[in-house]
Amino acid sequence: MYNSGARVSEIIALAQDQVCFGSSTFLHLKGKGRKERSIPLWPHTAHVLKSWFHELQQKGGGPLAFPNARGACLSRDGVDYLLRKAVQNAALNCFSLNNKRVSCHVIRHSTAMHLLQAGVDIAVIALWLGHESIQTTHMYVEADLATKERALQKVAPVQGKFARFKADDALMQFLNSL
Repeated sequence: MYNSGARVSEIIALAQDQVCFGSSTFLHLKGKGRKERSIPLWPHTAHVLKSWFHELQQKGGGPLAFPNARGACLSRDGVDYLLRKAVQNAALNCFSLNNKRVSCHVIRHSTAMHLLQAGVDIAVIALWLGHESIQTTHMYVEADLATKERALQKVAPVQGKFARFKADDALMQFLNSL
């Protein structure tokens, strides 16, 4: 989910044939409004998926990438349950996770924020997440203080003292006459 930034609905409906393995592996996602997009995967993610699909085929699994115990689509609750278990395991080494609320949507937002912080253009992030409009993606720019700080560092502060403007008598007379 993190690698793709996919919605939960896209992950639970993902079929194995929507993962295209090759020199660069990608997911072909079908999102809201029947919009389709392709998302590249890291080599490590591709390797894990390839192994998982091989394991599914050995068990006689169907076309789903992530079936439940009965071979049907996972439910949102099923994905939440698996995520809670993963967070509990991770919290053994990262204690701060005990105080955080981690959800599938938080993972999606994390993907977007990390892409933004890595310097990826906001239009590319909108395409990556399958947003209808770049305006939807703009909230990540608003929320990212680090990006604002980098922008501030590009603007050099003015050196020296500021001269205070002092109006002459003619200007003051004119302004008073208005």
